[in-house]
Amino acid sequence: MAVAAAVLGLTPGTAAAQPAPRDVCAVTDKRLAELSGLVSDGKRWYAVNDGGTRTTVYVLNRTTCAVERVINGPTDPYDVEDLARGADGTFWLADTGDNRAQRESVALIALTPSGETTLYRLTYPDRPRDTEALLLDRDGVPYLVTKSVFGVSDIFRPTGPLASPGPTPLENVGTVQIKSTDTQGGPINQMVGSMTITGGAVSADGAVVALRTYTDAYLFSAPDGDIATALTKGTPARVPLPAEKQGEAIAFEPDGTLVSASEGTGEPIRLVEGAAALAPSPGQRAAGTEDAPQAGAEDTTAEDTTAAAESDNGMATIPALGISAVVVGGVLLVMHRRAKRRA
Repeated sequence: MAVAAAVLGLTPGTAAAQPAPRDVCAVTDKRLAELSGLVSDGKRWYAVNDGGTRTTVYVLNRTTCAVERVINGPTDPYDVEDLARGADGTFWLADTGDNRAQRESVALIALTPSGETTLYRLTYPDRPRDTEALLLDRDGVPYLVTKSVFGVSDIFRPTGPLASPGPTPLENVGTVQIKSTDTQGGPINQMVGSMTITGGAVSADGAVVALRTYTDAYLFSAPDGDIATALTKGTPARVPLPAEKQGEAIAFEPDGTLVSASEGTGEPIRLVEGAAALAPSPGQRAAGTEDAPQAGAEDTTAEDTTAAAESDNGMATIPALGISAVVVGGVLLVMHRRAKRRA
């Protein structure tokens, strides 16, 4: 029953009224077959691919999705899972993938537009984690949001200034909880995939934070730029991103348009115009969101879980006794699919 409480007592995220995602172009370059991170400066898109032996950012045309040039650095990454861009134009690659939960340290790699790299190793306070979401606040402080098939993800940030090569210890600043939805898509069981965080982004002004799963994006208001408070105390607006094969990339255009992309050759890059404005102000709920525990609230009891037989999108919840099997199955599928990656 503890598993059921962890999965079912989660953040509300009713889909807000919004424009439908619009396909712009398809990424056909085979070098980006595992596109996992994306940022935008309003003129170009910048993307990272899982794996590789060099620190690499691909510069994409925003009309055709063609690779216009490549920015390479000499550092050999382990498993890059997300991308952010600092105010000075530096790219930050989250070398934080750890499917087997065995890395003694993870890393952030800073890549300048001229191809210079700096490695910053990080250590978790307790145990290895698999992380696919990187967020940079207004001051350039990085936040890592872990990947959890249970829908409850930990939020970490460095305990102090980053040291190179480090390691710099990370501290846990809370949890963010994502509820299952009926949005279709992703490579694993739909219920599990709709709760699994695969990427993150922060708007140009630092006032809106986005987290995505394989199927949906969640927009949190952070008017003071406080990412930890936004994720642990805020109620997000949910933006469905249906039918993405393996959606792992999310970004904001400078005007607040949301950009999403999926792994897979020939998959589209999509836009949701005006998405940043959908994030509810502090103290307000997203349109149509009913009363429910906020992000970071304590797990519901087994009795509360039983009473919540329907989720806020009308999808029946999975019986408690079946949840463990679904989760384990999802994990095995992900590990099988990614067996080609380095141990």
